[in-house]
Amino acid sequence: MELTLVSHHLCPYVQRAAIVLAEKGVPFARRWVNLGNKPDWFLAISPLGKTPVLVADGEPVFESAVICEYLDEVHAPRLHPEDALQRAKHRAWMAFGSDVLDTIWRFYTAPDDAALQSQREALVARFAQLEQALHPQGPWFAGGTFGMVDAVFGPVFRYFDTFESFGETGFFERTPRIRAWRAALAQRPSVRHAVTEDYPQRLRTFLVERNSALSRRIPA
Repeated sequence: MELTLVSHHLCPYVQRAAIVLAEKGVPFARRWVNLGNKPDWFLAISPLGKTPVLVADGEPVFESAVICEYLDEVHAPRLHPEDALQRAKHRAWMAFGSDVLDTIWRFYTAPDDAALQSQREALVARFAQLEQALHPQGPWFAGGTFGMVDAVFGPVFRYFDTFESFGETGFFERTPRIRAWRAALAQRPSVRHAVTEDYPQRLRTFLVERNSALSRRIPA
């Protein structure tokens, strides 16, 4: 099967799909798209105008959650639990990961310091909830096997590498399990290679251009 992942350099949802593909050892090509100037070929295969899109033997599949579920159905090894109830719980935590990404967006687009602090507190609260769901021995979300929830949170934690590079720290002070999980994910080859080498600079430039409260804290 010929697979092409239509990607944007900064999209965390693209990273999810790339991580799942890598974990399954499935060869795939990348096709990059500029979401600020969407070409007609892209709009023809992405009804919502968003990345990622997986083109499988010429057939487009859009929406990251759908792409990941499709890949888990057709390619081994399975990244979801075999038990239906546990699988449902993992899907719920995947949705939680999407909510965390929404909160990160509100954090870096906050117009003033009060809004920035409010979103910082929301993130800390979200991570306190997540801490309680993690397997106590790790290293992955559910213990010894890397799964779909891990693929979802690799891109989440990557944001904080950049935030911390210009002094925005303290998000994980009370969550030791998350600190260990984040460190393990950062070393996982599928997570590391889900982005291009210039990702940190691209993200930093993107954040500066938001003209937000966070933007104004980033050193020139």
